[in-house]
Amino acid sequence: MPTSSDVIDDAPRSPDDASLPAATLGGERKGSLEQITLLLFIAVPFVALVAAVPLAWGRGVSWLDIGLLVFFYYLGCHGVTIGYHRYFTHGSFKAKRPLRIGLAIAGSMAVEGPVVRWVADHRKHHKFSDAEGDPHSPWRYGETVPALMKGLWWAHIGWMFDQERTPQEKYAPDLVKDPAIRAISRQFIYWTMLSLALPPLIGGLATMSWWGAFTGFFWGSLVRVALLHHVTWSINSICHAVGKRPFKSRDRSGNVWWLAVLSCGESWHNLHHADPTSARHGVQRGQVDSSARIIRWCEQLGWAYDVRWPSRSRIDSKRNTDGSASRGKTETAEAA
Repeated sequence: MPTSSDVIDDAPRSPDDASLPAATLGGERKGSLEQITLLLFIAVPFVALVAAVPLAWGRGVSWLDIGLLVFFYYLGCHGVTIGYHRYFTHGSFKAKRPLRIGLAIAGSMAVEGPVVRWVADHRKHHKFSDAEGDPHSPWRYGETVPALMKGLWWAHIGWMFDQERTPQEKYAPDLVKDPAIRAISRQFIYWTMLSLALPPLIGGLATMSWWGAFTGFFWGSLVRVALLHHVTWSINSICHAVGKRPFKSRDRSGNVWWLAVLSCGESWHNLHHADPTSARHGVQRGQVDSSARIIRWCEQLGWAYDVRWPSRSRIDSKRNTDGSASRGKTETAEAA
């Protein structure tokens, strides 16, 4: 599988590129309808998240609701971290066809966008990380406190409303050329509908009541999506503004330990930017990385192979040696 470095060069597009089929919904600019839809998908789950506390206080939650929230949260989260990110974006391992399809669908059910568009955006992020051209750097407006506050908002949510889109044919041609992945990307709205419909369906059937369907939808769909969105977006914002930096990277990516469990290991972000194709991000003692654990299980089952596990010598070669690990100093290192 091509890695990010194979597909994000700045060379002019060849005539052959023009023949690539359309990857997903829309062109290279977001229209008004899409921006309104995006706003609804951000705002409605967020309102549900805000309402969750008083609803729970009024006994509007059951163990079934919590189970639905946790199950679908980690299904979508691992679909993004293992599928969208480590596999499709960086080629950290190779996958047999059923796993490849399953990861694309599971990632789509996180409601974070079509797989091809997500991958294209993230490959562009790595090419220009925390520099001009990065779609979502919190350092976009400068290093003063007001500029950073504005930049954190941009990196967390604002960048998604930018009309300019990352060219998918340039940054993800390998996925555009795959008919199955292209189809899943185009069908994103249907995977979203399935993701939102399953919790209330299960809740309603399990309790044989409309109230069970409602609370299943509230907790397993709305609250779950809002929580996963903000955890994922925190990797773009918080993990590029704060955190320890024990490894050399050419940007300001940091490790934020308190996001590790909720982000399925993605918040060990400094190692990821120091060694983007590594299948494991939490490489130090005590660093929980559930995504790496699941990749290991898939390898043992024969579903994944050629996994790029980091060797001890490679990890040591990436370490900071000048004492800048916790100062936020930008280092120079090769990026994938």
